[in-house]
Amino acid sequence: MAFVVGGGCAGIAARASSWTGGTRGKERRDAAVARGCSRVLRMDVSPPTEASMKNLVTADAEKVLNVGIIGAGRIGQVHADTISFRLKNAKLAGVASGTKQLADRCSLEHGCKPYYDYHDLLENPEVDAVCICSASNQHTKQIIEAAEAGKHIFCEKPIDTELEVIDKALSAVKKAGVKLQVGFNRRFDTNYRRIKTAVTEGEIGKPHMIHITSRDPSPPPLEYVKSSGGIWLDCSIHDFDMARFLIGDEVEEVYALGATNINPDFAQYGDIDTSLVTLRFKNGVLGTVDNSRQAVYGYDQRCEVFGSEGNVETSNNYGNSAVISNNKKIQRDLPLHFFMDRYTDSFVVELQEFCDVVLNDAPIPCTGIDGRAPVVIALAAKKSYNEGRPVKLSEVDIELPEELKGWDGQA
Repeated sequence: MAFVVGGGCAGIAARASSWTGGTRGKERRDAAVARGCSRVLRMDVSPPTEASMKNLVTADAEKVLNVGIIGAGRIGQVHADTISFRLKNAKLAGVASGTKQLADRCSLEHGCKPYYDYHDLLENPEVDAVCICSASNQHTKQIIEAAEAGKHIFCEKPIDTELEVIDKALSAVKKAGVKLQVGFNRRFDTNYRRIKTAVTEGEIGKPHMIHITSRDPSPPPLEYVKSSGGIWLDCSIHDFDMARFLIGDEVEEVYALGATNINPDFAQYGDIDTSLVTLRFKNGVLGTVDNSRQAVYGYDQRCEVFGSEGNVETSNNYGNSAVISNNKKIQRDLPLHFFMDRYTDSFVVELQEFCDVVLNDAPIPCTGIDGRAPVVIALAAKKSYNEGRPVKLSEVDIELPEELKGWDGQA
């Protein structure tokens, strides 16, 4: 292998450019340049080693994760936007939806291939990972098939509402050796992460109590309620996960109260619209989670952890920081109204960390085991409400399969 060194052809050409002498002068000049270049190019050196070639790779040549999305509804569109426009280490490799119109629209907006059968997406060898954003009752089937296809998996919550089904999916993930991250996006919100830091680093001493308030701005339609799994599996499940995440321990007992204060028609589907659940953790911390399907003033998201040396709390996020003061009142605008506005950044961070998990073997920030735990709490809350008594989680949990015992969900 030969290299041009020490100015080489460029230096000879520069010197020759100053020669004159008409046509014959030009011919002599060109010949001199050719002879000089030939001599330079014959300066052979040893071929570079493989190790030295690796050092030539620039910092711009970063690893990229090719991600396919299964499910092109609202949350699928959100993740497609994030992958396409906000992550530098991910590429949207395709969007699959059984609804052709949704697949076509999403793929057109993001410049990727549409798939009308997600199995075709799973068979594509160029797809490294999938983001499962389909209906909740399809999650476990698609997790199992994705794992068998060797794809890493990001799955929206919940994994499922039945523990036996969840365990089958987790067993498939463990057997395949792929990574599974569950989309409890609030873990990646800056407010909640600051509370987590305060608790973990002992800024408030030993935690005694945790209070979580989570109230939607308006109730869902009855058709949604019909198949949602109920307020604890659909709404409170985020807060049950957050309670575990912030306290760093497992819940052992719950007591749930509920009512239909907003829409009495919820009762025909065995559901409620107002809930208060008390939690008792194994380490002695007490907690409350209060949920409502309608807070007329907007999306109400607050949290407090009280400890032996202090307290840490977060309030709602607002569209602006303006406060109006006059001789009659002091007021400000209402808080952000919708979860997509309140948690915009968290959806980006969770996928950024998923890419880091797959590309750099970072720890999974929310594992399949983490995804299973709040389902157990939700099932216990439902049993508590129906029976009007405190319920230990051991009453509703089932024994893990042998292959899952002792596994923390990390691949």
